[in-house]
Amino acid sequence: MGVVDVQHWLSALPSGVVYLIVAGVIGVESMGVPLPGEIVLVSSALLAATGVVEPEWVAAAAAAGAIVGDSIGYAVGRRGGRPLLARLGRRFPRHLGPAHLARAEESFARHGVWAVFFGRFVALLRILAGPLAGALHVPYRRFLLANAAGGLVWAFGTTYLLFSVGRAAEHWLKDISWAGLALAVLAGLVSTWWLRRRARRLGAVEVPDEAEPVTAGDR
Repeated sequence: MGVVDVQHWLSALPSGVVYLIVAGVIGVESMGVPLPGEIVLVSSALLAATGVVEPEWVAAAAAAGAIVGDSIGYAVGRRGGRPLLARLGRRFPRHLGPAHLARAEESFARHGVWAVFFGRFVALLRILAGPLAGALHVPYRRFLLANAAGGLVWAFGTTYLLFSVGRAAEHWLKDISWAGLALAVLAGLVSTWWLRRRARRLGAVEVPDEAEPVTAGDR
């Protein structure tokens, strides 16, 4: 399901339900379950540009879902440890298989809590940051600071950028809605380019098929 499909589906719902869906999908994704959190956020931000929902509530819902979901994921990961991550890998092998987990662990070992902050902009670490930080016993205060900062920057930055560009596109391209949508999405991607480029470095380490677990000390 793409951005256009999600946006069309959300437009038929009451605004309060849209906010709950944004918070819920992003929250569950942050707990370690592969869901299209970023697609839901982008779709809702573009929907806000049409006046169907309010951008501040979309951003607040996304930030709350990200922060709370990551914190729950942290608690679950700290309690369940690596066996929990292994079970997630078996359940979602295409998203959280052994190689994915090894890459995420290497990112934490090399970058500490910065992996949590920049991980909000990368699909793999957005899903694994909370559970993995808990399993590796990253100090919670440092985790929460990086988690909250990353969640707020990601949620409000993405929402308001796409909202602003969407409003401009709607004004200048009233009769070419598809072009306005394409422009908004393109602007959103370009605006987060430097963050994504930095974040991708966190997962750029080549991992062998039988990678040994990497442990992270307190940073």
